[in-house]
Amino acid sequence: MAVNLTAKSGNELSAIDGIQIYVGQAGIKRADKDDVTLMVLAPSANVAGVFTRNRFCAAPVQIGKNHLQAAQGIRALVINTGNANAGTGQSGRDNALLVCAAVAKQIDCEVAQVLPFSTGVILEPLPTDKILAALPKVKPVHWDRAAAAIMTTDTVPKAASRQVEIDGKTVSVTGIAKGAGMICPNMATMLSFVATDAAIAPQLLNQWVREIADISFNSITVDGDTSTNDSFVLIATGKAGLPAVTADDNDAARQIKAALSEVAVELARAIVRDGEGATKFITIQVNAAASREEARRVAYTIAHSPLVKTAFFASDANLGRLLCAIGNAGIEDLDVNKVSVFLDNVLVAENGGRAELYQDEDGQRVMAKPEITVRVELQRGEAKATVYTCDLSHEYVSINADYRS
Repeated sequence: MAVNLTAKSGNELSAIDGIQIYVGQAGIKRADKDDVTLMVLAPSANVAGVFTRNRFCAAPVQIGKNHLQAAQGIRALVINTGNANAGTGQSGRDNALLVCAAVAKQIDCEVAQVLPFSTGVILEPLPTDKILAALPKVKPVHWDRAAAAIMTTDTVPKAASRQVEIDGKTVSVTGIAKGAGMICPNMATMLSFVATDAAIAPQLLNQWVREIADISFNSITVDGDTSTNDSFVLIATGKAGLPAVTADDNDAARQIKAALSEVAVELARAIVRDGEGATKFITIQVNAAASREEARRVAYTIAHSPLVKTAFFASDANLGRLLCAIGNAGIEDLDVNKVSVFLDNVLVAENGGRAELYQDEDGQRVMAKPEITVRVELQRGEAKATVYTCDLSHEYVSINADYRS
């Protein structure tokens, strides 16, 4: 059950000149579901990506990283759901390359100019024959259909758009994402593809994809598990009719990067809102830390705590669990007497314990809401970080217990 999340219709999403999108049905898990997506890019497009750090990274991740480094321009992305092609060894890599070769033949490009992506069950061979049979039959669609086609346990398709005016021309940004479980920082079961018709130099695009991932997809967690297949790709087609952005020290670059960042953050938050079994969307803000890394460590210790997450699910103002999590974040010289903890605008803890004016009914009132902010003031410096998470419900267990059935 998604928390305050609805699907975007096609007319809410901007088309991106220089990208053609197709979907088809390979019947990998269900015969009636679109489960193959093909994005064909104009020759002018530049592409950058970041991928999972899981050492058991999937075959398509391995192939995609190699192709990004070797190819003279990426011409297509091919995505399948229903099978992760992970934990499949050399045969998995061979199968991913077979799919790339089929796409390359279909659109007349080199095999290394195709990036493969897979998501679904791990440790099962990719049904390559089904995908190869489906590719010639794919049909052109808009971004909303692609957002639905890449879903696995998601309940709502995730898509977002922004537009900015630069020197009298409209620059569009549109992105889609999938992910609901096995979500944790360092890219997590998460795929996202964000595109713009702006022209962005390859070196800058590679810088931006890392920086944007850091504030979006690497600032969320559902369950603390980092997937084998996580990928975030930025595409700049260069079709907006503006000069290429080569540095981020001018207004045009700042506007384009802001639009890309807003789309990525919206998609990342949507993943948390649609977390498996989620009933609460929780923002954790840690301020006045000695470093951003310290702030993120505290935020993630709270976000990963099963005791904290189950208390949110139960709307139980058992807020000592927040203090316990903060104390477990590994800050050896933390002065707990300086730490303040807020639930929305309710001061819960200060001076090493329960706030003098805190009333349990105030905390209970906040805990009953579907969207909650936890704010921690460490009083150690000026750094801060924000992490998005959700609660942990009975439904999460049920979804993952029944995932392969």
